[in-house]
Amino acid sequence: MSHAVADPPVVEFGHVEHVTVHFDDLDALGILHNARYAVLLERAVTPYWAERGHGFRGRDSSPDVFHAVREFTIRYRAPIAAVGPVAVHFWLEQLGTTSASYAFEFRSVDGSTVYAEGTRAVVRLDPATLRPAPWSDAARAVATSLLRPA
Repeated sequence: MSHAVADPPVVEFGHVEHVTVHFDDLDALGILHNARYAVLLERAVTPYWAERGHGFRGRDSSPDVFHAVREFTIRYRAPIAAVGPVAVHFWLEQLGTTSASYAFEFRSVDGSTVYAEGTRAVVRLDPATLRPAPWSDAARAVATSLLRPA
């Protein structure tokens, strides 16, 4: 299921997903609360993987959906001061045996304003032991399509 509100732009690498900022995402100043960026990034990345066979479906889920965020960094460039769609451009900087490192940008839908940029590292976990586990070949194939060219 896509959250697209318009056709996302074509990008040279990675993927752009449109997500919606709702009124309850805003803080008392009327700008997107800083903690909501991580949630909106998750809402951008999740449909990308789900549309490629790696969605969360309880016990029937692909084992590759079991991963934990190891690190999240963000730099704020301009406030998002309204409800409505924003464009989230994300890509992989690195794909390891058990981990992956994303980079991302939050932009206006027309791409002219960068609201925030950052990184997110995840580790694939074995659901039984919660220890690092290798990505499957199927997940690696999807992830490779997100890698930023060298």
